[in-house]
Amino acid sequence: MKYKFILVFIFSILALGYIVPEPRVIPVLEASQQDWHKESFWFEPWGVSGTHKGIDIFGDMGKPVVASSHLLILYLGQLDMGGNVIVGLGPKWRIHYFAHLQSATVEIGRFVKAGDVIGSVGDSGNAKGKPPHLHFSIISLVPLVWMIDSDSQGYKKAFYLNPNNYLLNKN
Repeated sequence: MKYKFILVFIFSILALGYIVPEPRVIPVLEASQQDWHKESFWFEPWGVSGTHKGIDIFGDMGKPVVASSHLLILYLGQLDMGGNVIVGLGPKWRIHYFAHLQSATVEIGRFVKAGDVIGSVGDSGNAKGKPPHLHFSIISLVPLVWMIDSDSQGYKKAFYLNPNNYLLNKN
């Protein structure tokens, strides 16, 4: 009986993540599809990581970066490759990763709505000296096994969503 309760509880928590509305916003204010190269997702060879598991949305230095959906901010700080980063948990148990920021304007533990300003476009991390841009990735905590393919590191596609499709409401 105890295990049944635990399973129901876990299923309820997982289901709750799918009930939350998931509005989708391009995460650089006033950006459009023309501000990134749609073929950059899963492009290889791509430095240390082997494949580029996101898209780079180009914009002027300091241009506002906005929440791509409703998010709970889990982390903000510095990473070697990503520079200044923000990590948020969104609907459907998806992690939204924003990298190369000039600055962040949110705090850990804060809930933000889609379109709220969370930072600004920059060139931090391994983007230093390159045109300012936002690296944007989406990682599913629930494996999407049907997305696995024969590409190099294709098994990781069970976790990494294509931001092009996401922003165009295709996944």
